[in-house]
Amino acid sequence: MFPFTLLVFLFGLLLPPVAIAADIEISVALLGLEEKRHIPLSLLEPVIDDNGLAGAEQGIRDNNTTGRFTGQSYKLTQVVVKPGESLESAFKALHAQGISLFLLNLPADQQLKLADLSEAQHSLLFNVGAPDDSLRQHACRPNLLHTLPSRAMLADALAQYLAWKRWRKWFLVVGRHPQDEAYAAALKRAAKRFGGKIVEQKRWTFEPGARRTDSGHTKAQQEVNAFTQTGDYDILLVADEMDEFGEYLGYRTFHPRPVGGTQGLSPAAWSRVHEQWGATQFQRRFHKKTGRWMSERDYAAWLAVRSIGEAATRTSTSDAEELRAFIMSPKFKLAAFKGGPVSYREWNGQLRQPLLVTSPRVMVSVSPQKGFLHQFSTLDTLGYDRLETDCSN
Repeated sequence: MFPFTLLVFLFGLLLPPVAIAADIEISVALLGLEEKRHIPLSLLEPVIDDNGLAGAEQGIRDNNTTGRFTGQSYKLTQVVVKPGESLESAFKALHAQGISLFLLNLPADQQLKLADLSEAQHSLLFNVGAPDDSLRQHACRPNLLHTLPSRAMLADALAQYLAWKRWRKWFLVVGRHPQDEAYAAALKRAAKRFGGKIVEQKRWTFEPGARRTDSGHTKAQQEVNAFTQTGDYDILLVADEMDEFGEYLGYRTFHPRPVGGTQGLSPAAWSRVHEQWGATQFQRRFHKKTGRWMSERDYAAWLAVRSIGEAATRTSTSDAEELRAFIMSPKFKLAAFKGGPVSYREWNGQLRQPLLVTSPRVMVSVSPQKGFLHQFSTLDTLGYDRLETDCSN
């Protein structure tokens, strides 16, 4: 196997000629909020303290590898805003330093506040942390692009596979958080689009905890068996974005049925089980550097940084508005280890991309599924299409 740097060099020889700029330094900022430390449901899962940051750093390394041949260098600045501090002030301070390229690892409402600042109007922002459909459907901003897939995209990816399997009867279990409700709403929309039918819906009301006590498994076994004692269905779909209970449902349901959604058979932009289209080598590079596997948020951050790098290579500029114009043009194509180039939807700034359908240990399928057609791109069968949004970036 060729070393990565050699592959990049050989790939660079195949690129069309570009004007090589002399010593252009391109600064990128990753802006986030201090989050409560998330303890995974299983001890087998690592506690991730650099979620998103590690992916952005990988993108910077990859950009700098190419940048050695194009006279460009890339620098990443991370700012984590603590409770009580002003997010807007942090953004303005970074802008005052000359930074106009931002990765936002933030909730949707905070992203909109920043996108509407006067300092942001000539900047380019990438959403790497919020899957909210509202950002792609009616609360779009021309300066805000999205590398993280929306909940609608994820739900559609799963629903297409369930349609292919003819698993049309769904039992939906929804958690107690607003994010769970939003994921459930995306699944309901996907059911209408692709022929699914929610034959039963229940809210999970049991408090998380006690799973590590000596009798924890017995309690979960009894609770889940009783909770899922209902009519027939093809698959149980769970909406549990906080990862509080979804894993408990597998192998414990009253009927012997598969579990999918946020746990079990899950749609994802990225997964550690992905090995096709050069992903294995990419995964190993990331793991060697960080000691862990790349998360979906890492992948979204990597895509954002690589989008900047690809546009800068093609345009020989660091100007945010010129980079955005190229990124949103038909000329932009980005290799993303997904079997083909990815690009952005011009009406809402969402990165269109294939989505993985995975089990915990292997990749099961990739959506869009065969047979789901679109007049322009089959990737636009995932999520809100042009005529389904109020956006026109």
